[in-house]
Amino acid sequence: MSDDSHEHQSFETRAIHAGNTADPQTGAVVPPIYQVSTYKQDGVGGLRGGYEYSRSANPTRTALEENLAALEGGRRGLAFASGLAAEDCLLRTLLSPGDHVVIPNDAYGGTFRLFAKVVSRWGVEWSVADTSDADSVRAAITPKTKVIWVETPSNPLLGITDIAMTAQIAREAGAKLVVDNTFASPYLQQPLALGADVVVHSLTKYMGGHSDVVGGALVTADEALGEELAYHQNAMGAVAGPFDSWVVLRGIKTLAVRMDRHAENAAKVVEALKRHPKVTKVLYPGLPEHPGHEIAAKQMRNFGGMVSFQVAGGEEEAVAVCGRTKIFTLAESLGGVESLIEHPGRMTHASVAGSALEVPADLIRVSVGIENADDLVADLVQALG
Repeated sequence: MSDDSHEHQSFETRAIHAGNTADPQTGAVVPPIYQVSTYKQDGVGGLRGGYEYSRSANPTRTALEENLAALEGGRRGLAFASGLAAEDCLLRTLLSPGDHVVIPNDAYGGTFRLFAKVVSRWGVEWSVADTSDADSVRAAITPKTKVIWVETPSNPLLGITDIAMTAQIAREAGAKLVVDNTFASPYLQQPLALGADVVVHSLTKYMGGHSDVVGGALVTADEALGEELAYHQNAMGAVAGPFDSWVVLRGIKTLAVRMDRHAENAAKVVEALKRHPKVTKVLYPGLPEHPGHEIAAKQMRNFGGMVSFQVAGGEEEAVAVCGRTKIFTLAESLGGVESLIEHPGRMTHASVAGSALEVPADLIRVSVGIENADDLVADLVQALG
């Protein structure tokens, strides 16, 4: 549950204080790691603070979940063992056999795999839409559509979807709008305030921020839906452990200052890539020529730290560039303080090969970290040759 006492505070203050109450016994200013599985009861059913078993609830996870709800402006936050565990819980809560989902034509490969290879086995149908185009979304909706799924900015092509407009389309169809807010983080974008029903996060990325933890989250403003999700979270059990919850909570404290630096560095990287003769296209919503630039400027505080670009020489040259960087580390994932580079077609998005979500073979994706921007630019320039 969210803590209403933080409702009117600025984001930076909520990030540090929501859910982070001083320990009542010792006064510790950081929530302790409750590395515990079960709790002594004062008589049968006499629970202290509602805690009986750590799959159902754990004080460290509760602190994180309260923080998540406060940052996204929701009533209920739930923390999971991974982003895909969060997505799985959400889909099994919202969907039944015979239902239909609209998914984006640009999305994380793991999300596509979950729909195409797992959920579809249980009789759930899906259609692909260009979620940046309202007509495409409407055309994909059927009488059985229960969920419209959106990533904005999307992974890896950095597409932008108008959240408020898509929320209206979802309401008209009697469907729920789910927004994966991983690339933006709640510091840059607040989907619930724009009409989304549920926000999804891979906490592994910007929320944790240091490439040292795996986690996922769901946040909703609908208390009844929040209770349903919590029931399924407990029934299915893929919860965030206490130590992982503590690590994410620590990372969130610096989210605002990190995101400012990520975006500042990304803008400098983008300008350098645009000038480079071997770069054929730069994908970044901060560019005025980006088709989603105006919408991104309206619904985001800044344009984030993710940049994708295409290079002359095709797939082999793209792979070679990834292998020549010295500061950018060749690795999957994103959102850490260190800069990462990858080839989506062979790495994070290999699972979408041959589908409507297949990504260009000459595409490179970078997660721009918080190192010195001049160093990062120089590294990419030397790698491009």
